[in-house]
Amino acid sequence: SPPQALSMNELQEITDDISKLTIVHEIVLNSDFKLQAASFSPKSLQNRVKETLHKAFWDSLEEQLSASPPDCTQAIQLLQEVKEALLSLLLPWHNQLRSQIEGALDMELIRQEAEHGALDIHGLATYVLGTMARLCAPIRDEEVRGLQSLTDPAQLLREIFRVLGLMKMDMLNFTIQSLRTHLQDHTIQYERKKFQELLDKLPSSLDCTRQWLRKAAAEVSASSSQPPPHPAVGGSPAAHSPGAVSSSTTVPSLMSVLNRGYMNLLCWEPGQKEYPETLFMDQARLQDVQAQVNQLTIIAAVLLVTSGMCGSTLCGSPGFVARLKRVTKVLLEGLSCTRYEEALEDIGDQVLQEVSRTLSQLGYAAFTTDKCASLKGQIKSIADKGNAVRHVIKQRIRLFLSLFVSPDGQNSQKDFPKGLDPIQEELLEVGRRFGSVIHHNRQ
Repeated sequence: SPPQALSMNELQEITDDISKLTIVHEIVLNSDFKLQAASFSPKSLQNRVKETLHKAFWDSLEEQLSASPPDCTQAIQLLQEVKEALLSLLLPWHNQLRSQIEGALDMELIRQEAEHGALDIHGLATYVLGTMARLCAPIRDEEVRGLQSLTDPAQLLREIFRVLGLMKMDMLNFTIQSLRTHLQDHTIQYERKKFQELLDKLPSSLDCTRQWLRKAAAEVSASSSQPPPHPAVGGSPAAHSPGAVSSSTTVPSLMSVLNRGYMNLLCWEPGQKEYPETLFMDQARLQDVQAQVNQLTIIAAVLLVTSGMCGSTLCGSPGFVARLKRVTKVLLEGLSCTRYEEALEDIGDQVLQEVSRTLSQLGYAAFTTDKCASLKGQIKSIADKGNAVRHVIKQRIRLFLSLFVSPDGQNSQKDFPKGLDPIQEELLEVGRRFGSVIHHNRQ
């Protein structure tokens, strides 16, 4: 049937649901998640508009307060908002402080004082600053103290609002941290419920997810009809992962399809196809994992090629492999796959320098010109996606990470692939990150 048109209210409702779902998901999966005030580029149109409007507002307040007699209408409204901001920072047991704020910022009394020309804005601001000092996090102490030297009422109110905004953000993030444990216990049920509600409203919204799963199902079906490759070469992760189908099964199991689909995310080609809708909230996280896997593949390949050329004596020299790993990582940092060839030329030069230095320290003869050229050429050729060493390393890494994808897969040191010892620590961390995202989404 043709898609049903949605009203603006329905669209807004869907947007709000997605926003709430995204925030809960982010809080649970990202231990460093914090809300931050919206910021714009200094030269952007949004920032220029914001600054123009803010300047006009505060200039108007200054004119009102500088008039004779002063017009306190706008200032009173600001004091009302300051009072509400202070009350919002209180915890449930702050009953006495709540009463003090209500009494000190009695808006009816403030209006009467303004009508009789007796409103003491600076005195009220002094009380507000004292209350802020009691409520703020230690990180804001210095900023609150800095406001005490301001004498201009308009500037003082402006700065009070700025710091109050920071304090409210601190309180929100404190609340998020407090709720994280509770959310972790209930987020699966919440996300399932919200997902179903969104799917009911947008029944045709999973086209990319269907394509992703169909591709995985086709791959599993194809691999199940072939004998599995030798483990030393790596082979297909889905063929080794728990839940994979046997050669006698014609229909792939749901688990094997899902496992293959998740592993395929590590080979996602950006810009060529849409990401599965069910994984939109984790796309950045998964692409970061993919980038790390690509980088670790190159590092391991460089170390393996160098080891094969230099032998165990040189590679066994204290700190030699660690230095090669460090320089390779630095030169790859922040680069996309398309720029690996250029980086590998520089890496080849650095590897040769380190090899020459270590040979000299150990008292061995330097490499011949041909051997230097061969080593550098082999390192440069790693940029080719069809490079044999790179392919083997990639397959071993994928096979290892497939253990983290399977819901009942258990990793141990004996499972660690041969030849990847130099990147063991980093690979274990990537596996844990990848596995936590996949485990949550699978649930």
